[in-house]
Amino acid sequence: MGIVMKGADVAAAMKERLVKKTERLKEQGILPCLGIVRVGARPDDLAYERGARKRMEGIGIGCQVTELPEDITQEEFEKEFCRVNDNPDIHGILLFRPLPAHLDEEPVTEMIHPMKDVDGMSPVNIAKVFTGDETGYAPCTPEAVMEMMDYYKIDLRGKRVTVIGRSMVVGKPLSMLLLKRHATITVCHTRTEELERTCREAEVLVAAAGKAKMVSGGMVGDGAVVVDVGINVDAQGSLCGDVDYDAVQDKASYISPVPRGVGSVTSSVLAKHVVRGAAYLSGSR
Repeated sequence: MGIVMKGADVAAAMKERLVKKTERLKEQGILPCLGIVRVGARPDDLAYERGARKRMEGIGIGCQVTELPEDITQEEFEKEFCRVNDNPDIHGILLFRPLPAHLDEEPVTEMIHPMKDVDGMSPVNIAKVFTGDETGYAPCTPEAVMEMMDYYKIDLRGKRVTVIGRSMVVGKPLSMLLLKRHATITVCHTRTEELERTCREAEVLVAAAGKAKMVSGGMVGDGAVVVDVGINVDAQGSLCGDVDYDAVQDKASYISPVPRGVGSVTSSVLAKHVVRGAAYLSGSR
């Protein structure tokens, strides 16, 4: 059985560093603060919000929630978002997506201050990720994968890394972060031919397709590092990842579980970005 990559251990190590940085900012009169913008009250949004607020409070970061009605107009939505964006006491903004179908998120992705864009949705930050400019913010989930790699001391240089999934939320930005570490990247998707063989040849396999237990034991080579980014519900109603954990765990050298894996680190990355934004926006770099 491979080593289980526990998100809680990674988050605890990050918390120790972030608490020290937050305390130094507070000594200068700066209170890092996250602004959450939520339209409606979807159960999954509320669950993530509770987790994020708990993580922020544990580090000493303030949190302000702007809850908007689900039937809000585009004009009012942009007005409320602008109010949060212009608030000097807020150093990072988390917008829960997807928005209701009648709302267009593009205007606010253009509007958001790049240093408050702590989940990497601004075109400015997306461009920085793709050009290797570390002054920007990557989306939290891809960066959480990298935090796990660092914590478990997985050397990516020259490694054959396969990423299943090509979304702008995970797959594409993660590929850029991995490439910056000198990994050799293959990105797979629904039209990839010989998917099983391609995955089996990977030394590091990252599953971010959003399909429950799609990665079978036959898709993983012996000794591979397997990182599961997926969050799904199986036929029994239980939370599971994109990887069939029971079928893969004995083949992998390292494997992240779902739950208690990458998802446990994501809110810590969010906190890291808020602290960084607070230091930048307050001139405390």
